[in-house]
Amino acid sequence: MAPAARVARALWPGGCALAWRLSGRPQLLLPTQNRAGFAGSAGGPGPVAAALKGSPRLLGAAALALGGALGLYHTARWHLRAQDLHAEHSAAQLSLSSHLQLTLYQYKTCPFCSKVRAFLDFHALPYQVVEVNPVRRAEIKFSSYRKVPILVAQVGENSQQLNDSSVIISALKTYLVSGQPLEEIITYYPAMKAVNDQGKEVTEFGNKYWLMLDEKEAQQVYSGKEARTEEMKWRQWADDWLVHLISPNVYRTPTEALASFDYIVREGKFGAVEGAVAKYMGAAAMYLISKRLKSRHHLQDNVREDLYEAANKWVTAVGKDRPFMGGQRPNLADLAVYGVLRVMEGLDAFDDLMQHTRIQPWYLRVERAITEASPAH
Repeated sequence: MAPAARVARALWPGGCALAWRLSGRPQLLLPTQNRAGFAGSAGGPGPVAAALKGSPRLLGAAALALGGALGLYHTARWHLRAQDLHAEHSAAQLSLSSHLQLTLYQYKTCPFCSKVRAFLDFHALPYQVVEVNPVRRAEIKFSSYRKVPILVAQVGENSQQLNDSSVIISALKTYLVSGQPLEEIITYYPAMKAVNDQGKEVTEFGNKYWLMLDEKEAQQVYSGKEARTEEMKWRQWADDWLVHLISPNVYRTPTEALASFDYIVREGKFGAVEGAVAKYMGAAAMYLISKRLKSRHHLQDNVREDLYEAANKWVTAVGKDRPFMGGQRPNLADLAVYGVLRVMEGLDAFDDLMQHTRIQPWYLRVERAITEASPAH
């Protein structure tokens, strides 16, 4: 069992204090149909039933027609109500987001940072970006947590630091849906020390794929328990598997490694000399490191095949009957997978991925949804 899995397994018994927020199972409540046309107020035959008595065929046809009409009526009614609820929910989110001042500390080419940007843009949350120098990291000297992304959220007079991409996303989504104080929400995702496969101490976060919502709030986000479980499963898949396919693919050959570091230096925060050194020495180092990553994660000789298989596995999970895993709108799993893959844009690995898998239509739909939702910032 991987260290992250062992940590999660060990955490759940201690996380039972939060179980009340997670135990509600959303249920679809169907409207009660009015049967006044078929029965009198005391349960006797009503006027329609009396007129049709003795004519079974006519009675059956009338019942079928009326049942169909009722079904159409209630379908339309619930569709309009769902639109109203979505509008109310969006308005509430907009009101809460207007109180947030967000600053994202990032490396632009980091897949975890890209995940957070995809979430913020899709939810129309304005934010400032601070590009961190990956060598000196002076921009995050205020933080004892030395990885990116780091998000600093200012709510009124209170400032909260959120660490880890999945925690940032879960905490902010919980805040937007529930309106709970952000400083309280952060306590639901405790940091813990663990030791990874290489014997290195790392920081893991509990509950990071959960949205801390009560039953009513969960119904605003999910169509049912299965949808919630599915989203969590694939968010974790993006972190535990998909993200580890990026480096072996973008540094697959010396030429690809050089092209990747040219992009990293161009988009990152480097001085002139620092950038030149990083481009050539970094490319050489990462080409060699990518071979070790390939062995560590038991990838195929042609690592493109692992990337293709992962993309097609994702597309199969989304299915043909819905544009996104979230249904008509991207959910957190859609945004996570999109964010991870987006960092390869402009590189050979991305072009090959679009050409040799079935993922491009889904990818373009998510891209369009984010573009339409995101504010200028």
